[in-house]
Amino acid sequence: MRIKAQGIPQISILFEGLPTKRGGTGFEEKMWEIYRKVDKILYVVISAFGIPVNLVAIVILSRKKCGLSSCTVRYLVAMAAADMLLIVTEVILSRLKYHYFPGTFLDITPICSAVLALRSAATDCSVWFTVTFTFDRFVVICCQKLKTKYCTEKTAAVVLATTGFLLCLKNVPMYFIYEKGEIIDNVFWWCAVKPSFFTESGWVGFDTFDVALTPSLAFIVILLCNALTVRYILVASRVRQGLTRQSNVAHRPDPETKSRRRSVILVLALSCSLIILWMTNIVDFFYYKSTGNGLDITDFSLILNNVGYLLRNVSCCTNTFIYVATQSRFREQVKNMVKYPVIALLQFIHEAKRSCQHYLHTLGNHLNQKYPRIIGNANQ
Repeated sequence: MRIKAQGIPQISILFEGLPTKRGGTGFEEKMWEIYRKVDKILYVVISAFGIPVNLVAIVILSRKKCGLSSCTVRYLVAMAAADMLLIVTEVILSRLKYHYFPGTFLDITPICSAVLALRSAATDCSVWFTVTFTFDRFVVICCQKLKTKYCTEKTAAVVLATTGFLLCLKNVPMYFIYEKGEIIDNVFWWCAVKPSFFTESGWVGFDTFDVALTPSLAFIVILLCNALTVRYILVASRVRQGLTRQSNVAHRPDPETKSRRRSVILVLALSCSLIILWMTNIVDFFYYKSTGNGLDITDFSLILNNVGYLLRNVSCCTNTFIYVATQSRFREQVKNMVKYPVIALLQFIHEAKRSCQHYLHTLGNHLNQKYPRIIGNANQ
């Protein structure tokens, strides 16, 4: 946890209602005002797209009609659920609340602290569920002996449940690092970081562990697993090509090779998307640590900080588009899901039309039998 790395909503809660000018040139202030307007619009877009696309991913993947193993489906569904939770806690309950609904019950200190703790837990789960999926694909491709025991649906459920529980447990202290920012009518409002967080050795150690775990260790594991996986595939491909040339057999597409290629493309796309969209946030953190720059809300460093968090939150919306781009069966399922309401509506209209015609025909026959002379004269 870093007070600067928490982003503008937390800081704005502390200074809400006070003058916003905290140093910086007039140009920087103008840039900050422009960014705030853009920021408000972009977070509405993220929330509007993020939850539906993750729900679509969860529904389609849960049906298990995408040609993916049950083990893979478990990981991907968990990743989508974690991303959706992060959108709720970070984007809706934090960013949009700050921009559009300031001073609500969500700013009461206990509720505010709980939201910030949940936001941190959701962030950790979003990253580490990707790590567990990356490691699972590494085992599938590179560790044939371990594959049969580890890469099962049951093991995936245990790994995800254990990872999620430990990450939630790790973020429990996050609730206790905040104190009231102001007392109004005997009610504690806003969330201010306790001064002891920056001085007591226990809190300093917790902060260091938090940074080392997410994203530092997570990205190291992702990069290492991907590097070893790519290396293994390249070596295996060279050996396979050599055996093919020695046996003078015409090269034929290997189903196992194609499956591995699809699996690697998927995991690399997910991993690279996560790391790239987090990169600005990481650069900003190390810039802050190296320069010790303060919290000037008109300073370019704070704009960099918020852009980093914006891109990081965009990563919660990208996985579904990656599935569409890399998985043909998932693409077909999305098309079917889009077509279904249209087809159902057309069928409803057709059935309604038939029912109406049948009713009019029946009514006409009934009237013809009951009032034959009147109907006959009308027809003449």
